[in-house]
Amino acid sequence: MTIRVLTVDDHVVVRAGIAAMIANEPDITVVAEAGDGAEAVERYATHKPDVTLMDLRMPTLDGVSAILAIRCADPHARIVALTTYDGDTDIHRALSAGACAYLVKDVLVDELVGAIRSAAAGKRVIPAAVASRLAEFMPRTELTAREVEVLRLVAKGLQNKEIARVIGRRVGTVKVHLKNILQKLGVTHRTEAVTLALQRGIIHLDD
Repeated sequence: MTIRVLTVDDHVVVRAGIAAMIANEPDITVVAEAGDGAEAVERYATHKPDVTLMDLRMPTLDGVSAILAIRCADPHARIVALTTYDGDTDIHRALSAGACAYLVKDVLVDELVGAIRSAAAGKRVIPAAVASRLAEFMPRTELTAREVEVLRLVAKGLQNKEIARVIGRRVGTVKVHLKNILQKLGVTHRTEAVTLALQRGIIHLDD
């Protein structure tokens, strides 16, 4: 039986590359493509693919939100997160949303094809490198949405007064947020906090 695949990525070249990677597989075919999470939800409802390859960082609706929406409509949906992000927080978010596999985009053709077949068969696919990063995840270090916002602004080089103006709060409130961020991440300086947050995928340079 042919495995019908939906590819979701905001870069046309990436989608074309994925299609080329699996073009020679007699049991796998791409039935639809989507350029963002909102389109992914629509295309899934229309085509009901066996496996969806989902990027995480996209406009309109991000990959994690799209996974949640698709799985809400169809709890049996088999979704493979295929992304450039390899931070433990990114991995945890995708798997918690309902992805059955997590692959980084430099994956070899054989690994991608194998993951598609395994996902279609109802199996979970977590490569050793991804499992290792996931093992580093510690729920106790999760930041609140406001703390993540503050950390993103710190990463952009803003000082406390500027951050306070952007988020509409007092400087004292910003200092409290920063204190909590440092404690949760187990670091002593804002630069260390940004470095660690980038490594773990809590924030990204293109946020």
